[in-house]
Amino acid sequence: MLKFILKRLLSTVLVLLVVTFVLYLLLNAALDFFWDLRSSTSPNIESLYESRRRLLDLDTPAVVRYFKWLAGVGGCAIGQCDLGIAWKSGQEVTSQLQGAIVNTIKLISAATIIAIVLGVAVGMISAIRQYSGFDYFITFVSFLLYSLPVFWVAVLLKQWGAIEINNFLSDPQIETWLPIIAVCLAMGLFWMGALGGSRNRRLITFAAATLITFVTIYYILASGWLQQPRIGIVGVVLIGAGTAIVMTFLSTGLRNKRVLYATLTVAGIGALLYMPLQYLFYYQEMNWLWMVGLLVVAIVIAVGVGLAFKGPDPWDTARTTFFTVLVIAVLIFADRVLQEWGRYSAHPAINNRPIATIGASAPNVAGDFWMANLDSFTHLLLPSIALILISFASYTRYTRGSMLEVMGQDYIRTARAKGLNERTVVMRHALRNALLPLASIIPVDIITMVGGAVITETIFGWNGMGKLFIDSMHRSEIDPIMAYIVITGIFAIIANLVADFLYAVLDPRIRVNA
Repeated sequence: MLKFILKRLLSTVLVLLVVTFVLYLLLNAALDFFWDLRSSTSPNIESLYESRRRLLDLDTPAVVRYFKWLAGVGGCAIGQCDLGIAWKSGQEVTSQLQGAIVNTIKLISAATIIAIVLGVAVGMISAIRQYSGFDYFITFVSFLLYSLPVFWVAVLLKQWGAIEINNFLSDPQIETWLPIIAVCLAMGLFWMGALGGSRNRRLITFAAATLITFVTIYYILASGWLQQPRIGIVGVVLIGAGTAIVMTFLSTGLRNKRVLYATLTVAGIGALLYMPLQYLFYYQEMNWLWMVGLLVVAIVIAVGVGLAFKGPDPWDTARTTFFTVLVIAVLIFADRVLQEWGRYSAHPAINNRPIATIGASAPNVAGDFWMANLDSFTHLLLPSIALILISFASYTRYTRGSMLEVMGQDYIRTARAKGLNERTVVMRHALRNALLPLASIIPVDIITMVGGAVITETIFGWNGMGKLFIDSMHRSEIDPIMAYIVITGIFAIIANLVADFLYAVLDPRIRVNA
């Protein structure tokens, strides 16, 4: 294992050195370091040119300047990073990168997780329902989303996801119920196709999904939930119980009563702790360290409950309670953040238009931990949706194709011949091997987005890695560009190592030291 890691690191570091050397020379030849002086009519233009040459050390050969820059990068190994200076602003590149990396990670974290979960789930169901109406619909939607230009999607989101939604929130009046009825019927058709079954079962599913969607929308509009959205203890109880049932069904099946009782117990503990946590959030100033600590405590309790209930495989029970408590923890956190909605919307800087179209935060909005997170959420919403739509399409197609290939394998037929139920065949045998192609795709996709969703960040004014790269190119600042290349290169090395280890975890036949 150690030998494999060292070999991979050495080879990739050598490749990174060659790449940075070549790109430094190409950038030095391509960038115009005097672009702002070309149209100047200043009488001392020659001295300005000379000053620029001294500032950027342009009289020194590019090869020598590269090794000077590389020496500064090498100082990071001893805690003395010197990645150069963005000469136009006079700001150190290290300080620019700190904010850009944090903003990009904030942007891609939720978008990537949601896209992976939805893409894998929908792709798996589409494969199981091959050649059904649901499969054709998902295939059409996937190709549609995959082919849409990102800049066009982003502009549409600004218009209909922010401007029109903000207009509606200021005066939530329904002129016609036809769009709502169409949405309810679409949800009924979606769940009918996803769950499948006999004709009577499909009709029952369609009617139930349509009715539940209509009741939910009617409650949201009639109760004024849009003006003051909250999940509340009732929502935590209902969603927590539903999560417990779904997680049990997916993990071991509802016939395993010990696992079901364990997840329901975890959901009950979450409901009982709801009010004490509200008092804690009110009297104690919160930060992310507190949140991580509370999450660790919740996970320990969930795993303890799972091991206490045991079952045929205690660790299966613990794993199921672990995923259940993650959902409940997110619910309680989101509920507390949403409690700030009314105060946030009424802030003069927001002016009852909470869905933001540009930037990472609203100016002059000062508040506590919860207000800051709500402000980040409203600014993350639209760019995250833009990223989710594109990634969801690709993950759905990859999962569907991989599942179809796996479901035709001999060991799947053997598992069915042994009498295993379909849930066990799909979740325990087929899905694990179907995830193998995604194990090499997802890490690279994540690193690509860490390198910056250039178009999305530019349109939404999100000061991340992509926007830093584009702005530096426009200003001919070679040091920030090279720092961007090094950071994304290092992340690419990590992504490939992670992909190798994921292969070994998902398929025991693969050994990383082979």
